[in-house]
Amino acid sequence: WVLRLSPGVDPVESLLDACKENGWTAAFVVSGVGSLAEAKLRFAAQAEPSTIAGPLELVSLSGTLSLDGPHLHAALADAEGQVFGGHLRPGSKVRTTAEILVAVLPDVVFRRRPDPRTGERELVVEPRGTPA
Repeated sequence: WVLRLSPGVDPVESLLDACKENGWTAAFVVSGVGSLAEAKLRFAAQAEPSTIAGPLELVSLSGTLSLDGPHLHAALADAEGQVFGGHLRPGSKVRTTAEILVAVLPDVVFRRRPDPRTGERELVVEPRGTPA
């Protein structure tokens, strides 16, 4: 699937909407490029996202889309070429366009379950049709 997002659109919310509208239970964001007017990034080991002012180039976007939410990593470059990377969170806004390539896995379901080893909700892959 290819999504082309318009100015002002939130890329994270748009991906979640595409999952709901198309019945995707497991998908990968393979690639994403474009520009953002601003971005919400959660940096490593930080509890809350930071707002990065634009204009920004979306250099790379990848991750997973599950029934329990997205896990998206983005690399962004500002007008001086400084690069920021982290978890892309809701609240980001497309500046001119974002082109996102999504691969859907129709036979499985992605879930996020607590992992006692990491203390985080981690990816679990289940056959489609497995009870929640």
